[in-house]
Amino acid sequence: MPTYNKLVRDKIPDIIKKTGKNFQVTVLDPLTFEKELKVKLKEEMDEVLQAGKTEDLVEELADLLEVVYALCRHHGIDPSELELVRECKKHERGGFNEKIYLLDVED
Repeated sequence: MPTYNKLVRDKIPDIIKKTGKNFQVTVLDPLTFEKELKVKLKEEMDEVLQAGKTEDLVEELADLLEVVYALCRHHGIDPSELELVRECKKHERGGFNEKIYLLDVED
């Protein structure tokens, strides 16, 4: 039996159950949950970086956002607050539309 020891989406146990396979899960305490969310964040970021086709990139970015939203909820942050901060930072400092690459700054 393969061992996973990783955070999975809420409906994964139901999906596995429908296959008739035996499995074990546990519910994480808040501290461990946050730690595993951050592990999952790295996992999803790696998948984003490895995505080749646009369709794959969309899927991986959606997974990454799901983890970001879970981290928000874990800390009592409404995702709309996150979006508001993003918009404010974009207004103050800009986005990445111009593809500007800073080479150096004189001291």
